[in-house]
Amino acid sequence: MSIKSLKAIDALEAAQRIAFAPFVFQTTVALRKLGVLDIIFSRRKKGGISTDEIAEELSISKYGIGVLLEIAGSSDIVFKNDEGNYEITKVGYFLNAHETVNVNMNFTNEVCYKGLFHLEEAIKTGEPSGLKELGDWNTIYEGLSVLPPEIKKSWFEFDHHYSDGVFNDALEIVFKKHPKTIFDIGGNTGKFALSACKYSDEVNIKIIDLPGQLNVALSNIKNAGFENRVSGFEIDWLSKEKLEIPTGANTIWMSQFLDCFSEKEILKILTTAVQSMDDDTELMIMETFTDRQKFDNAKFILEATSLYFTVLANGNSKMYPAEVFKQLINKAGLVLKEDIAVGEYHTIFVCRKA
Repeated sequence: MSIKSLKAIDALEAAQRIAFAPFVFQTTVALRKLGVLDIIFSRRKKGGISTDEIAEELSISKYGIGVLLEIAGSSDIVFKNDEGNYEITKVGYFLNAHETVNVNMNFTNEVCYKGLFHLEEAIKTGEPSGLKELGDWNTIYEGLSVLPPEIKKSWFEFDHHYSDGVFNDALEIVFKKHPKTIFDIGGNTGKFALSACKYSDEVNIKIIDLPGQLNVALSNIKNAGFENRVSGFEIDWLSKEKLEIPTGANTIWMSQFLDCFSEKEILKILTTAVQSMDDDTELMIMETFTDRQKFDNAKFILEATSLYFTVLANGNSKMYPAEVFKQLINKAGLVLKEDIAVGEYHTIFVCRKA
């Protein structure tokens, strides 16, 4: 049914569900953390389970279980069968057991939920106004290494979930021309560098990142036994000073890194990278572009993630359409040589100096 043909009563119901959406979200979080959905799912072949039985198994009041299950029933997360027992719906199953949904829910709840209250202020000021709910930093990247454990865990699981799955396919593209030296800009925890070292015995990696992140990455590299082939270079891309990075890379790799910056800042980063390149250096950008998604739910997730950047990360970046990156690549003095789809969601742009 199209939006234009939606009946007024249905539109009103949708509006009310949006008005109370935080209630449904936090109900779901509670049902997951308390183990209620697990118990209901475990009884799927036994005719469901009653409120009394759930309360007894979890040592939680019948009242508490009841108020959660009532709104969960109205939200199609669970349903009450003819015997008065609760069973889980397909929606409830995915909320409880689907990996991507799990990662997204934890990220929303642990990292973003409190900060999103400050979205209006962030829109008005262009600053990550919700970041104060996590710490006293200019951007979230300055504080990643010192976030509280549960918040840090949720942030990195979210970040890695949308990159790790395509590393194997991406590495085939990265090593197509057998690079001996790769600069990994925005190396995060060093996962790409580790994957590259395992893929090739000959490659050397230089991770270029903020000091806090770099220390974490190099520690992980050392623990894996690759410290002889991986080095670091500290940089703050938001510094107002003129920036330079080393020369000598066969490949410069940026995986889901540039979306952490505004268009002006992306242009600065790309221009700095160009100054370090020779005519044979390849610059590869891997991103999840909003206009390259096959499914509406993937596009929706990316658009929601943009609000995380607005209110928490830095106040001025987002998940971009590919066309914006193409324009910035051209302005930076690069030429797009290859445009490669990777996995279900990602694109790799392979660039050279113009």
